[in-house]
Amino acid sequence: MGSLGRCLARSLLRGQPSPSRTPGPRCYGSAPPELQEKTLVLVKPDAVQRRLVGTVIQRFERRGFKLVAMKLLQADRGLLDKHYQQLQQKPFYPALLAYMTSGPLVAMVWEGYNVVRSTRAMVGDTDSAMAAAGTIRGDLSMHVSRNVVHASDSVETAQREISFWFQRDELVAWESGDRDYTYGP
Repeated sequence: MGSLGRCLARSLLRGQPSPSRTPGPRCYGSAPPELQEKTLVLVKPDAVQRRLVGTVIQRFERRGFKLVAMKLLQADRGLLDKHYQQLQQKPFYPALLAYMTSGPLVAMVWEGYNVVRSTRAMVGDTDSAMAAAGTIRGDLSMHVSRNVVHASDSVETAQREISFWFQRDELVAWESGDRDYTYGP
């Protein structure tokens, strides 16, 4: 059954009007909850300076995840203090702040099935010397202090971090035309 058929079946089960009365061939917002998991990914200043943003985005797109928010910004200390709250007492925190405010970064929210766990696997170990070949850090990073990206480490952390970097109305709900090819029927 195609997406429209599944959308029609769900609509009829819920007692909603037929999606054929709505514009477009898709039933928007109809992805099951397990496909709507979200995670935050930051392309850090070193990667922006090295012009690796497109490379990072391409890896997530090729994996089949859906980009639902993105912005280029210069992070300020207040935002970083919230984001890195658990690291504030660490001796390296001042250097981390200096690095993260040294230039623009790209904040993104990706959505998909097991996106948090899969993203952590794609990103690789924080220490690039330990990161496996084929991971973003294993392929693109040379040092633990310039490790290209940040990725949320749990669903709960992702929800909290996304709220630091994005307003709710900045997340775009859209139906991906390739969902059936990525996840199957």
